[in-house]
Amino acid sequence: PTHSMSTAAAESSEQASASGIDYSKLDYLEQKYGQKGSHVTLSRDEVSAMVDKVFQDSPPVQYLLQSLKQGGCAVGRTFFHVTRCADDVGGGFSTDYGVILCHNKLSTYKEVELAVAHELIHAYDFCRARDLDLTNCHHHACTEIRAANLSGDCSVYQEFARGNLSEAFVGQHKRCVRRRALLSVSLNPYCQGGKAEQAVADMLPKCFRDTDPFPRVPGL
Repeated sequence: PTHSMSTAAAESSEQASASGIDYSKLDYLEQKYGQKGSHVTLSRDEVSAMVDKVFQDSPPVQYLLQSLKQGGCAVGRTFFHVTRCADDVGGGFSTDYGVILCHNKLSTYKEVELAVAHELIHAYDFCRARDLDLTNCHHHACTEIRAANLSGDCSVYQEFARGNLSEAFVGQHKRCVRRRALLSVSLNPYCQGGKAEQAVADMLPKCFRDTDPFPRVPGL
């Protein structure tokens, strides 16, 4: 069976019914988007409008959308769903439903852009590797490494905003990629008991170098 990349649980059954998404079928939690301790979040309408703007104005997102189309996996605006999520959920990607964005976890346009790019990289990985299996911790680790590396999640600005630039600057990007990939894989119920750490360690050298469909890491 096809498994989802991450979960977004609705705050109520009414919300789930209204969106047409059965959140109980989404298997994996996604790490939270946005900054820790943020008190100002966006409304559903604000995030929806920002997704429209991302489609129009974000070169990385436009490049990913075009790459998906060229790979035979074209997606459009209806691939993206905005909802309010439970406290322990940030958003995610499902092969059944598309990208799910939690407006109560997002505070800025940039966070929306990064979230869209992150999830589109997962979608691209499912497109190019039809046998991608998220019960396989090494498969999951690779797509999380790529998403953290290529989406802008680990830009200098984002790391500064998280307070993670106190370490030596050299190698900071790769440390961020490792850390954020591990956050996601650790939530996979199939990757407990040290399996997540081992999978990320095993896959980091290969998957960190894999920038497909980009010729290089955007922004570096």
